[in-house]
Amino acid sequence: MAITAADVKALRDKTGAGMMECKKALTEANGNAAEAEKILKEKGLAAVAKRAERATSEGRIFIRQTNDKIVVAEVTCETDFVAKNTDFVALGEKILDVAIAKGYTKIEKELEDLVLELATKIRENMSIRKLEVIDVPAGSAAATYVHSDFKTGAVVVVEGSDAESVKVFAKDCCLHLAAFTPAYTTKDEVPQSYIDEQKEIFQAQMAQDEKMASKPENVKAGILQGKISKHLAEICFVDQAFVKDDKVTVAKKLEQVSKEAGAKLSFKKVALFVLGK
Repeated sequence: MAITAADVKALRDKTGAGMMECKKALTEANGNAAEAEKILKEKGLAAVAKRAERATSEGRIFIRQTNDKIVVAEVTCETDFVAKNTDFVALGEKILDVAIAKGYTKIEKELEDLVLELATKIRENMSIRKLEVIDVPAGSAAATYVHSDFKTGAVVVVEGSDAESVKVFAKDCCLHLAAFTPAYTTKDEVPQSYIDEQKEIFQAQMAQDEKMASKPENVKAGILQGKISKHLAEICFVDQAFVKDDKVTVAKKLEQVSKEAGAKLSFKKVALFVLGK
């Protein structure tokens, strides 16, 4: 059966494979387009399987908010070139579409199949590393943010009021998270093992300071505690200087916004998403 240029183009448009690959597949399939598509898919799957062990350190964070939910997906690939590909971006948006429509709260096979379909076409290792669904209670203010490089995203839900001023504050908190990348929300979340490790580091530093050697033990203990407190304030969201007003902490700003809104506000959800972490 004669293989025409139109046949090759039609198969290429459908599969994304190269012109020569399409022509070879059509020839192998005796002009049967469906069979040729199957041949290309099998070759694509084989190529993806060979690359399965390759690192997927690139990709994007996708976030979408509906009325009462926020869906976050982290989709990874091997190269930055593919991460900027329109098909890859469309894949991330499709994952959000399906997750919202089906009510998925974890990575399901249907979503994995969407990734495999594009991976087969592009022949690059890809995966969904994370899928998270965040509830937004009625009467709450929620905000989302994805940085311009699409590798950092943030979600903040403030409970107690959905006033416009609270929504603005929630958005500013998202910007704060992306800018300062705190490791924890509050000091209560910090593991004691981490605090103990930091104490050992500070004690070692103090032991090397000649001026510190002559100080009384109770003074050293006070200095050590001060160093720990300062360090925790630097890594805990609510204790950091607020991004839009560095004269107050995030916690203090929350109090101010509460008074302005005439409501008792609290953080229902504070989440930072960084590609690969």
